[in-house]
Amino acid sequence: QVQLVESGGGLVQAGGSLRLSCAASGRTFSRYGMGWFRQAPGKEREFVAGISWSGGNIYYADSVKGRFTISRDNAKNTVYLQMNSLKPEDTAVYHCAARRNGVVVTPGAYDYWGQGTQVTVSS
Repeated sequence: QVQLVESGGGLVQAGGSLRLSCAASGRTFSRYGMGWFRQAPGKEREFVAGISWSGGNIYYADSVKGRFTISRDNAKNTVYLQMNSLKPEDTAVYHCAARRNGVVVTPGAYDYWGQGTQVTVSS
């Protein structure tokens, strides 16, 4: 069982930065692929970024490439999402998710989810 708690969201002006954190419980965290997803009002949940258990494989949605950076610290059971050059269209609730086998972009393939943290980018 893995429990995930996100933090770091907030209100920021366009062009600003935020760093999201996702703290995980459980001794097997280091064996899980981790993903960040976001969901804006009236829209489906979408993949943002993912990182394999070792950190050796990293994936980004095209919409955030070059602006967002995902990383993880297995010693701290934490995965991060550094978000730079934020745009109003990045406004959403951001969720982290864990998956036993690799990283995929499909939300339904993840085993565990956090409650989410709100990110609002004003223009």
